[in-house]
Amino acid sequence: MILDYKNSNIHYTVYGQGSCIVLLHGFLETVEMWDQLIPDLSKSHQVICIDLLGHGKTDCLGYVHTMEQMADAVLAVLESLNVENAHFIGHSMGGYVALALADKHPKLFKGLCLMNSTFEADDETRKELRTRACKMAQQNFEVLVNLSFSNLFTPESKAKFNIAYKKALQIALQISLQGYMAAQEGMKLRPNCFELFKNLPCKKLIIIGKKDTLINKDQLILDIKETDIDFIVFSEGHMSYIENTKELTYKLLLFIEN
Repeated sequence: MILDYKNSNIHYTVYGQGSCIVLLHGFLETVEMWDQLIPDLSKSHQVICIDLLGHGKTDCLGYVHTMEQMADAVLAVLESLNVENAHFIGHSMGGYVALALADKHPKLFKGLCLMNSTFEADDETRKELRTRACKMAQQNFEVLVNLSFSNLFTPESKAKFNIAYKKALQIALQISLQGYMAAQEGMKLRPNCFELFKNLPCKKLIIIGKKDTLINKDQLILDIKETDIDFIVFSEGHMSYIENTKELTYKLLLFIEN
C-alpha cells in the first residue's frame, strides 16, 4: 500500500486482524526483513510494516532524515489506518525511530521492543564513522555496503545463514545514495533517550545479540538494572531476525500477549 505524504510516497503493508503490532526495520533494510515473522505474528494480530524514509519503496524527503522526521512519516501511516495504540518493535535504526515517536506520542505505545537497538546516542567515534561512510559512499557505494553488511555477521553466522545473508545484502544494495546518506546524517543527530525509554508508561523490552559488535551490551544491561525494562540475550549478533528467528518470534509473541 502507498500513502501520499508531503508529495512523496510512503510504502507499508498490513496483515491480519486484532490488536496492532507495528514493525520498523533498520538501516539498509525494508519491510521484507519481517517476512519470516509475519505468519506467526499475524495469526491473531494486525501487523503493520512500514518502509522508512529513503528505504524500500518509500521516497526520500531530503538529504537528512532525522529520526523525528521518520517518526512523523510512521505516524501519518498509523493515522491513515486509525491506529490508536500498538506494540512497536524496532530493529536497530527502527528502534531509534520508535523512540522519537514515543517522545511525541507516548499514548500510542502499549509496548516498545528495541531489537538489536539502543536508547544511547552516537558517541563522537560513531559519528565520525558515519561521516566517513558518507564520504566513501559517494566514491564506491556498492563496495561500502558490502563491507558494512559483512561486518554485521560473524564469519560462522554468514556461512550458516548464507542464503538469508545474500538476500538481505541485495535489498541493502537497492537503497539510493541519497537514502543512505540521509539516514546516516539523521542517526548522528539523535539524542540519548534513556530517560524517555525508562519513563515510558508501557511494557519495555530490549533484545540483545551476544555477538553484536554495534551495541555496548554490558553498559546497556548496567543502565537498565534498576528499571522496569526487561532484556533478552540471544546467542548470535545484530541480525536476530535471521540468526535467531524461532527464538525471536516466540519471545516477541510473549512480550505482546502477556
